[in-house]
Amino acid sequence: MSYKEIIDKLKPQFDQTIEYYKGELAKIRVGRANPAMVEDIKVDCYGQKFPLKQLANINIPQPRVIIIQPWDKSILGEIRSAIEAYSSGLNPIIDGETIRINIPQLSEERRKELIKVLSQKTEEARISIRRRREEAWKEIQELEQQKEITEDEKYRAKDELQKLIDEYNKKINELEKNKEQDILTI
Repeated sequence: MSYKEIIDKLKPQFDQTIEYYKGELAKIRVGRANPAMVEDIKVDCYGQKFPLKQLANINIPQPRVIIIQPWDKSILGEIRSAIEAYSSGLNPIIDGETIRINIPQLSEERRKELIKVLSQKTEEARISIRRRREEAWKEIQELEQQKEITEDEKYRAKDELQKLIDEYNKKINELEKNKEQDILTI
């Protein structure tokens, strides 16, 4: 195995981290409605737990309104209960055969809390990247110890690895900055 193979196998893992991070960012509630706010909420029905997106159609008819239309109307109560248990900030209302959620305006205090949550999610993504970098660096060092690569190649690999890390950290920083702007925009 060459050091390039080690670095190449990191890219899909880093892309996976970025996608997961994007999903986590979508769950952070800003002043606008977003299906990601509720689609992964687990609903206890039919003797199992299902993500809401498997049980209902989720629409955003207005910027601050989420409409949930379950395919089976008999589970309206279970969906409402799951949403209430998941998020104290959302107040689901059963409206005939649908559930309506009005997204309240964010207070300044709530915005600051969301910035802290954003920072935590960002740090988790960075830690994941660093952990994978350390694993790859150990593999590269083992290659050198086993005389499969030279010392020069080891340091070349370290430089390439760092370039890759910098590229993905830049993506994380851009995503964080954009989300922070969304949270702070009134």
